[in-house]
Amino acid sequence: MLDAEIVVVGAGAAGLSLAHRLPAAAPHGAASSVVLVDPPPGPLRPPRRTWCFWEAGCGRFDRAATATWEWLRVHGRDGTAVRRHIAPARYKMIRSDDFEALVERDLKDRPGLRRIEATVGAVTVLPDATVRVAATDASGAPVGLRARWVFDSRPPDRLPAARTRLLQHFRGWFVRTERPAFDPGVVDLMDFRTAQPRRGLSFGYVLPTGRHTALVEYTEFGPAPLTTEAYDGALEDYTRRVLRTGAMEVLSTEQGVIPMTDAVFDRRAGGCDRVFRIGVAGGATRASTGYTFAAVQRQSEAVARAVRAGRRPVPPPAHPARARWMDAVLLRALDTGRVDGPDLFFRLFDRVPAARLLRFLDGGSRLSEDLAVGVRVPVLPMLRTAAELPWLPRRHLPVR
Repeated sequence: MLDAEIVVVGAGAAGLSLAHRLPAAAPHGAASSVVLVDPPPGPLRPPRRTWCFWEAGCGRFDRAATATWEWLRVHGRDGTAVRRHIAPARYKMIRSDDFEALVERDLKDRPGLRRIEATVGAVTVLPDATVRVAATDASGAPVGLRARWVFDSRPPDRLPAARTRLLQHFRGWFVRTERPAFDPGVVDLMDFRTAQPRRGLSFGYVLPTGRHTALVEYTEFGPAPLTTEAYDGALEDYTRRVLRTGAMEVLSTEQGVIPMTDAVFDRRAGGCDRVFRIGVAGGATRASTGYTFAAVQRQSEAVARAVRAGRRPVPPPAHPARARWMDAVLLRALDTGRVDGPDLFFRLFDRVPAARLLRFLDGGSRLSEDLAVGVRVPVLPMLRTAAELPWLPRRHLPVR
């Protein structure tokens, strides 16, 4: 049995971010012991992916950033464009391989930290208030771990009960074009010149890394993912017809599905005060946008501060209660078709000052700012949705 102060299950964004912040020494000068458990290579490891977020000034993981920008652009369906300068904030792009390499370099030889490869099974609280983590290594041999605290970033077996759930599903191409087709200073955050689905909405998303290179994604908010062939058809249409890229080479691809739900995620696994869920499993994904990375950093920093202070390290809610309620209203309004999604998002970027909108999207805006944003959206449909929301039951919605 390997004893530790803390076991972190999963070495994705949440697990690595927390391990990167945990102190090398426990309170009162005792040697800290952190075990980071990563599944062996195989289907349990997440695929390569890209994370984006915005922040002001230098960030903890800037050394891993592929690119940063201070201009964002949104295109309406008719081609009208809105550009917003977000300085002093910058929009940052980090690829998972670069992030993992940076964290691995920083954690290498850190005293009190051990990293192992194992598949975690049952997590059980023992009578002495420690937690036993049962696992097996790549050969199938048992690995026993015991800790005071466990932070589990594994995806839940099923999502909590919810009133509404949409899926943000996407496929992206990393491309190189023959002619200079991109503006490396501007991110196309939402480009609604894509063919719109019958239900939900779609948009193009362009992260230029040079005049000839970019990550170009086709994204939908809707009930179900598409086939790979359908995504590629949509990307072909968007790059050729809308972006007019001309001849290009697809260097690599990425694809994913992010649940957008008003479910309440329990940060205590099974209600236990010793085992906590972090990352997506702990509700870090913003329901209305799908952004996760910045909330993971806020949760990780709060947990690390609690550990350093010797307090119970319960991860705080990733987003304020008022932001979660507004997300629930928006998701319901989109799912029922009461609001036109492309029109709503274009209005927000067109009519709300950039700094206020970013605070709103981060959940850091004041009530007066929320009200100022609220009057920029279709008021009557949103009020109708808000009025009905408390009466809707939460259900375990099937995968569609």
